[in-house]
Amino acid sequence: MTPTITVSELAVLLVEPSDVQRRILAESLREAGIHHLEATASLAEARERFRAMRPDLVISAMYLPDGTAEDFLLELRNDPATADQPFMLVSSVRDRQQLETLRQSGVMAILPKPFSAEDLDRAVRASVDLLSEQEFELDHVDITTLRFLLVDDSRMARSYLRRVFETLGADHFVEASNGREAVEALHRSSFDLIVTDYNMPEMDGAELARYVRQQPEFLHLPILMISSTPDQASLAGVAQAGVDTICDKPFEPETARQTLLRLFS
Repeated sequence: MTPTITVSELAVLLVEPSDVQRRILAESLREAGIHHLEATASLAEARERFRAMRPDLVISAMYLPDGTAEDFLLELRNDPATADQPFMLVSSVRDRQQLETLRQSGVMAILPKPFSAEDLDRAVRASVDLLSEQEFELDHVDITTLRFLLVDDSRMARSYLRRVFETLGADHFVEASNGREAVEALHRSSFDLIVTDYNMPEMDGAELARYVRQQPEFLHLPILMISSTPDQASLAGVAQAGVDTICDKPFEPETARQTLLRLFS
């Protein structure tokens, strides 16, 4: 079992080019209970400090003098040794399209500027949840026996989802990169929950949900959709297609916990 870590034990690397913003963020993090904090102003400095300290959590502004938070996150995700690194973005960027790669890459939280103490506290605690295996029980089923089908065209997004559910004790996963592959998996094996993205090539999440609901042998399967799409009309159509629950990205461990309780208790 992964040792439980507390907020005060978190080692945090903060990457913020503005001296003023860096001081404000550092003070906010200390007020949130963070005691082990190192701050840098550039991507080059961040790489160097990351190698030296191996932080539990990276918190970065979007734009740096020599790169972006996206550059840093993708470097970490593409290295097997750091692929699961918890990463948080603090940014004034509001354009969902600009933030999409970060969402798909498993960023743990996106904090807007300015953010409230409650926003920061929630994001920090999500980091703690992701780093610690949680005690979690469902009323009528052992979570270690649940079989998950994870469907997302982003390998990094699937890896992040898997880790979120693993913190709760889940142990059995099959992955698919689109709805067509998911359908093939459904006919090969049995599952207890489908967790799917919305936007995917070949067969998207809505088409997958409609297919599942049209097959008598799969009618019992709960479907959880995790999507960053802002199109409420599309999401309304997804709900009508038979999705049980729709959650936004980033998908936090606490959201996963409450969702499983709702679906299986």
